[in-house]
Amino acid sequence: MLNKMLMQAGSIAVGGHIRPDGDCVGSCMGLYRYIRDNYPDKKTDVYLEEIPEPFKFLEDTKDIRHSIEEGQTYDLFVCMDCGDKDRLGFSVPLFEGAKNTFCIDHHISNGSFAENNYIVPDASSASELAFGLMDKDKVSRKAAEALYLGIVHDTGVFQYSCAGPSTFEAAAELLKKGIDAPGIIRDTYYVKTYAQNQILGRALMESILFLDGKCIVSYIRKSTMDFYKVTPKELDGIVSHLRNTEGVHVAVFMYELEPEVYKISLLQTERSLTADL
Repeated sequence: MLNKMLMQAGSIAVGGHIRPDGDCVGSCMGLYRYIRDNYPDKKTDVYLEEIPEPFKFLEDTKDIRHSIEEGQTYDLFVCMDCGDKDRLGFSVPLFEGAKNTFCIDHHISNGSFAENNYIVPDASSASELAFGLMDKDKVSRKAAEALYLGIVHDTGVFQYSCAGPSTFEAAAELLKKGIDAPGIIRDTYYVKTYAQNQILGRALMESILFLDGKCIVSYIRKSTMDFYKVTPKELDGIVSHLRNTEGVHVAVFMYELEPEVYKISLLQTERSLTADL
């Protein structure tokens, strides 16, 4: 399905959701590199908001476009890890103006908003799904690095229940491409800046237990983020730390995007879910 659509398109745009996380960046950059490697005659661009600094080890991230040119159109727009059209943010006009659209996603809330959709709610990540649609023999090391990044981040380094047999099989195939898996995990998932550790400590210190210790909740206001000089991208992983509290079944972490508008992350025993409110 994917290769057929790529062959039929003369120009291709790849885009992901606002506030791109590891799976969004990994799936978008993995697909971008796959197209560049195997369809060099295609005009291909990738559109994302500013990405977290640790993900910039991926060489192709220097090609990311953060704005659109007036009148720019594409034969095919492929949206990755995106549950609905509006979450494409600034690239929505490109999606709406494309001759054909294709969505690869694993969010259960996805209503198949593109003309063509590959949505598997039980999948670990969009990166795993993208890899499954690719010709495995034609996935380069650079593409494999990006896809592995995406799988690692959306599975919590393979600890969430969404990481099933197919996830480990995909990871094993990507390892065969010669990627530095320990380095990717260490440098993009575990290593934090001093400011990130400070805001993590603040979130943990001010957390509250509910329901006989089965639920833990914490939140960060915009003013607190400004005080520590951190952005939303630097809050990744806090909900996972909350979930590691003994006896907790559900962790909820909220941070303020603008006055009285919060991003909410919910992590429970069986599956990780995120929602914007």
